[in-house]
Amino acid sequence: MRHQTDTTHTIAKRAPDQVMRLSRLGSFHQSRLSFMRILTRRMIRENWTFTRPEFVFDARGVGHAVYCAHTPDRTYSLIAFGHDLPPEDRSDRVIATAWDSTFTLFDGVPVAADIERLRQNIPLQEAGRVSQTELSVSRANRSVRLWDYVVSCLAAGQQPDQQQIDKVGYLMRTTAVYGSGKLGAADREMIADRPECNAPFQIEMLSVFLIRTYVRDLVQHMADCKGGAATVRLDADIARSMGIGNSTGLGMAPFLVNHPMLFNNWIAAREEAIATVRNLPAASQGEADTFRSLLVRSLISAGIWHSDHPVQIEKLKRLRKDLDQLSTYVAGTDLQTAHPWERLYRWAESALGEDAQECLASLMLEPYGPLVDHLADQMSDKDAVAFRIDGTMRVAELRAILKRAYGWALDIDWSGPQQCARAWYVSAEKLEPRLGERFEEPIAPYEQPLAPGRDAALLYAALKTKDSDAPLAAFLLAHPEHRHSVRRAQIVARAPYAEIRDNTIGSDLMPIDMLRCKLSFFGATQFDPKSDRWLRICMFGNAPYPEELAPDQSDDWSYPPASRGG
Repeated sequence: MRHQTDTTHTIAKRAPDQVMRLSRLGSFHQSRLSFMRILTRRMIRENWTFTRPEFVFDARGVGHAVYCAHTPDRTYSLIAFGHDLPPEDRSDRVIATAWDSTFTLFDGVPVAADIERLRQNIPLQEAGRVSQTELSVSRANRSVRLWDYVVSCLAAGQQPDQQQIDKVGYLMRTTAVYGSGKLGAADREMIADRPECNAPFQIEMLSVFLIRTYVRDLVQHMADCKGGAATVRLDADIARSMGIGNSTGLGMAPFLVNHPMLFNNWIAAREEAIATVRNLPAASQGEADTFRSLLVRSLISAGIWHSDHPVQIEKLKRLRKDLDQLSTYVAGTDLQTAHPWERLYRWAESALGEDAQECLASLMLEPYGPLVDHLADQMSDKDAVAFRIDGTMRVAELRAILKRAYGWALDIDWSGPQQCARAWYVSAEKLEPRLGERFEEPIAPYEQPLAPGRDAALLYAALKTKDSDAPLAAFLLAHPEHRHSVRRAQIVARAPYAEIRDNTIGSDLMPIDMLRCKLSFFGATQFDPKSDRWLRICMFGNAPYPEELAPDQSDDWSYPPASRGG
């Protein structure tokens, strides 16, 4: 269907005051603009090929493998090391020192000397060192009960039960996938001009995609070693249902605050896509059918999704109830005339909770790849001057920016203990972000600048008595402690989605909202908080494996197949 511009019905992007609240950001779902899906579309479009030149493991899973992804211009190789980890040493915490498997993504094809060098360093992770030929460093642990169950089933000539698989969703979970210069690996600037690295986090997503294949191959190998001739091959549909788990904690949360331009670009692309679809005057039968079928599969996904965390249990109950209500409404709604997506979205705003609203927003994009997929090219931060402070700006202009972008913060009594109950700091042990109780722990002197709302209010108060026509340079010479807030205000003036418009140090803060927001852009599903500060997720669940990528491959793999709803 050819879509025409409608000059009489223009819906703008949603306002930052609506979108950038933590409860809504913490309700985001994966979409066509998630980084995993951007990667798999490119793999298919460019006809990437994959090889496994080395796979040498014993019956315990100790050994190494090399998986190569061949793009039109170069090759990337995952080098995987398998270890025999005692159960008492297995931990998802960042302070762990041993793992079931460790990995690096190598720029090119490694020779024997590269593998031996990396064998001495990659298993050590933070205690090791790598070079600029390594693009990522990561590690993973087995989900022990499910791993042993699958090995035993296959070795006995039986397929594992799908319901048992669904209770976990993965055989291994990563506890970190480091890139962008971590531990001596290549800085992003070294690869940013490569087409396949244009979108954010593509190296990290490729690492996880290849790790998933390694995990499937290793569990089959260990089953073969145990069962011999009686062993069966893992069913392809069951294998495809499993992704790679990930355990993520507070270390990820400050990223959204520390990268305001990048964060803005992610949100702006998504909001532009949503507005584009809401402006469509009609939908074709095929587009409506695509939406309806994926709504059914979203209901299946919500049914499979499990959590033990009280907050998430209640969110899941509400999401399932709302998706049922949405399904009933859609069944009686004409989606082909009279701005169907705008009508549907407006109804959802009044009838559904934020979680279901954001699920709908993602679903609405699904039929319209040709209209929205190109926005992925706008999601990186290429603005080299964004962090430069404009000292010529007048005080009056900055005041106006602060009122417009931080109005929500200017009325808060920041001296109240509830409003500034928390403080972000960096642990000395692992140099990882932490969140402490300001009035219970002696951490205030070590506080990181991760409370932009409070700091903007302090800046606004400091500007009250200043000459409106005075340049900011003069103010900052006398008050350099406000430089970071001036910088952020000037960024948000040109990038309206750069700032979370909520209190990031209040007693009611749920850091899990920040984690889920970022992970939704990765393309993660099955968010399972273990507290308000860390969670487990699934990545590449239901995705094709390298040998299954084909030109006719659909881009809806992140939704479980309809057959799972039986």
